[in-house]
Amino acid sequence: RALYVNATTWNTTVFHFASVAGPVVAGLIYGSGKIHATEFIYALNALFFLFAFIFFLMVKAHGKPEKKQQESVLKSLSAGVTFVFGNRILLSALTLDLFAVLFGGAVAMIPAFTDKVLHEGPETAGLLRTAPAVGAILMAIILAIRPPGSNSGKLLLISVVAFGLFTIGFALSTTFWLAFLFLLLTGLADNFSVVIRHTVVQLQTPEYMRGRVSAVNGIFIGSSNEIGGYESGLSARLIGLVPSIIFGGVMVLGVVVGINFFFPELKKTNLTKSDL
Repeated sequence: RALYVNATTWNTTVFHFASVAGPVVAGLIYGSGKIHATEFIYALNALFFLFAFIFFLMVKAHGKPEKKQQESVLKSLSAGVTFVFGNRILLSALTLDLFAVLFGGAVAMIPAFTDKVLHEGPETAGLLRTAPAVGAILMAIILAIRPPGSNSGKLLLISVVAFGLFTIGFALSTTFWLAFLFLLLTGLADNFSVVIRHTVVQLQTPEYMRGRVSAVNGIFIGSSNEIGGYESGLSARLIGLVPSIIFGGVMVLGVVVGINFFFPELKKTNLTKSDL
């Protein structure tokens, strides 16, 4: 349990490094002009999936919690949802994740923002798309050296507030470098909150419920990403591109205020060794 914070940090580091390196490598291969470059990229992708599968097979299991009774998938998932809604700290962490991602969808608007506001091409859009991942990697390095401990709950809320403010800053940017900086800062703030939220989810969940709670968590995150992209596009259509991004940042701030009011337990959460 004492290694959860460090493990989550490394997990997000690898994920965001791949998020940056993957498209860059694919772009270099595709831009080389070689014959069958596209086929080679997908073949390489398939090869990496094979590597991942082999690595999964190499993971040594340490046994499974004893299953008390057989139950259907629907009943199992229902039990996970019931458990989440019965644990206020867990529910507040997942709710914060859900709505922060739902309204903080500035990344989805990068292509339009690059074209309509910065008046730049696809190369600029690609660089801006990597900015949050670069920021996340930098934060992961910081957290690997100095993992969060006392006052983790308060720092979680502060990091989401910072994410909302940086999103607004991005919306008001008129130059590439300013937009890149604010997107990088959103990555910094977001990864800090991700590490704390994921660790809280692990620590608040007993062994026998971990799979089901992880499934619920996956639904929360996956749906909020997709719906958040739709919300960003719809609000941009209704109120304009820049106002829609500002609206999203303001809503993120409102979500933090609501979570702090309705779930005061979250800000009291600590990830010190004594609490782990």
